[in-house]
Amino acid sequence: MSVSGPGGAEGWDVVVIGSGPAGQKAAVQAAKAGRRVCVVERDTGVGGACVHRGTIPSKTLRETAVSLLGFRARMGHHIDIEIPPELQLTSLMDRMERVVTAHVGYMADQMTRNGIEQVHGRASFLDSHTVAVENVYGGMRLLRGEIIVIAPGSRPRTPDDVPVDHEHVYDSDSILSMAYPPKSLTVLGGGVIAAEYATIFAALGVEVTMVDRAARPLSFLDGEILDVFVAAFEAQEGCTFVGGAKVENVAWDGVGSVVTTLDNGWELKSEKLLFALGRVANLEGLCIEAAGLETTPRGHIPVDADCRTAVPHIFAAGDVIGPPALASAAMEQGRRAMRVALDMPAGRGGDLIPAGIYTIPEISSVGLDEAAATAEHGEVFVGRSKFSELARGQIANVTDGLLKLVVEADSLRVLGCQVIGEGATELIHVAQLAIANENDVHMFVESIFNFPTLAEAYRVAALDVLGQVQARAFESDTRAGSGT
Repeated sequence: MSVSGPGGAEGWDVVVIGSGPAGQKAAVQAAKAGRRVCVVERDTGVGGACVHRGTIPSKTLRETAVSLLGFRARMGHHIDIEIPPELQLTSLMDRMERVVTAHVGYMADQMTRNGIEQVHGRASFLDSHTVAVENVYGGMRLLRGEIIVIAPGSRPRTPDDVPVDHEHVYDSDSILSMAYPPKSLTVLGGGVIAAEYATIFAALGVEVTMVDRAARPLSFLDGEILDVFVAAFEAQEGCTFVGGAKVENVAWDGVGSVVTTLDNGWELKSEKLLFALGRVANLEGLCIEAAGLETTPRGHIPVDADCRTAVPHIFAAGDVIGPPALASAAMEQGRRAMRVALDMPAGRGGDLIPAGIYTIPEISSVGLDEAAATAEHGEVFVGRSKFSELARGQIANVTDGLLKLVVEADSLRVLGCQVIGEGATELIHVAQLAIANENDVHMFVESIFNFPTLAEAYRVAALDVLGQVQARAFESDTRAGSGT
């Protein structure tokens, strides 16, 4: 329950703007600490774009695509499933509405159980403590928060020179509104969203061309992992990645193709096009200047390591503060921001948030990759395990996977792990715990894994490291013995 504040505003301990992964977790954390909390959400249901337009819908379609690929692989292509051209895209996602409804219900119930008031409307700052919320009928409600968390999420970026019409040219919010899977699709972008959708549609039998300025997609990831990813993508019929290219023009030809002209002289024609070159923080109309805040040149709210803004009692979390813009990171940011705001122990920082990218095949990483570890620690050992060397990999026919363990040379302490392949986003948590507990690679050798499993990759990679250590010691002894 609120209390009366200055100027007729309702007084709250915490006001959270946005109910996505960051906002919801911040609100629940505050409520569990005994604070009076309200959450402002402009959409009709909680969850934000993550639940309604992004993560949940896209992953539902992905599960269908993965199931089709898995069936084909396990049957050795002796029995195949063709997607009829008249089959509507929505029928491939028939569980989506149930999944979204269930998740929204769970989130809303959790907030209700914790006494969090949910306010529907558009928020805007009047000053650093006061937020005005306008509802759909034009009514106004004033909320005064001792602590405020800004977590309104983001929306697709749409430049003036790309004619997004949501019929032929789509953005990442409207792509799943297509009636039928296209025969061909051009994807502009090489980031997480672009790569996920490119591989999902490729798995559904669509000819996909992915275009990006960078030499490789997902360029922030380990290079060796990316080599495996690009090879897996281009192994599918009609799929190509075009790197180092800039888009000069996109136009619908009025007949049956979207024509994309590149600066290298190429002209790409496809039935549909997805523009996925970045997202924009949802700050329009929020009037953060009235709260004493400004944005960075890229349109994000600058924060410190604890998500505190330039105004001490105002925090920001999620997409609105920029990369990595992943749901897992947003959840941790919201939780951490609130614990810091309430002077509670926040725990270890965000360096151990795993990155999960739901491409096909999946990619996940935690800690330092090979390049970063070498730069920070000097010499490191890298242990590798190919899924093709695992019994489960052969049984499930998921042989294009790879797990890399990055290990400090002297202590053999695990510094990082990168995985590509089926179950990567699940497997990564084993390495996450090893890094958090400062374990060395011997823990993987001494542990007993179920057989056959993909988790055995940790033992294989650890043995690879120890083999390198033994070879290094033998080489040193040989040199010492020869006097060189």
